[in-house]
Amino acid sequence: MRRILIMGATSAIAEAVAREFARRGDALVLVGRDAQRLQAIAGDLKLRGAAQVEVKVLDARDVESYPALLDGAAQSLGGLDTALIAHGTLSDQAQCQSDVGRMLDEFSINALSVMALCTHLANRFEAQGHGTIAVISSVAGDRGRQSNYVYGSAKAAVTAFTSGLRQRLHGKGVRVVTIKPGFVDTPMTAAIKKGPLWASPPAVGKSIAQAMQRGTPVLYTPWFWWGIMAIIKSIPEFVFCKLQL
Repeated sequence: MRRILIMGATSAIAEAVAREFARRGDALVLVGRDAQRLQAIAGDLKLRGAAQVEVKVLDARDVESYPALLDGAAQSLGGLDTALIAHGTLSDQAQCQSDVGRMLDEFSINALSVMALCTHLANRFEAQGHGTIAVISSVAGDRGRQSNYVYGSAKAAVTAFTSGLRQRLHGKGVRVVTIKPGFVDTPMTAAIKKGPLWASPPAVGKSIAQAMQRGTPVLYTPWFWWGIMAIIKSIPEFVFCKLQL
């Protein structure tokens, strides 16, 4: 039985992953800002087979509370060996371009808070000699595009940070999984027109749960995004600058 912390547990992707672990009889601590939504998800997970489900209300911006959060989660579950960091926002690029304060806030929630939690988890898991840290980044971090480069740059920072963390913890019993979803049909992307490249949260959630079980270093989900991003990254800069992406 895994003892799992999920940060940003009310997101559609995180909920889908939690359902996969519930079916396997794992124990979970769900963390988010919406207490009512957390309780509803917890009830559903218990019905699906979770051994134990606890909820903790916390704004991810409150990085000073992370050590107490992890201590409380470990105490509630009798230990902690797995974490999924899934919190974040889909930045409004136009607002971030015109408002430096908004840009900094978006980068803080999507990158700095993630790095802070990863650091606390890494130190804890390294000390105990085992653990899995899974972090949701994005294909948007593979190359900056004019339509979402604030969000993309935050995800690029997360990708680079987890790459270094994975190398640091190699051979120490701690696995770091970097998750790069493509387009996923969630409430956060409700206003965006959908197309054939879009995936459902259950499908993405299943692939993430499998990657966490296996300790897959980097997961593109759905799988075909690896090829798409390989092509996008290979485009020469002088050509790329002329594209409307």
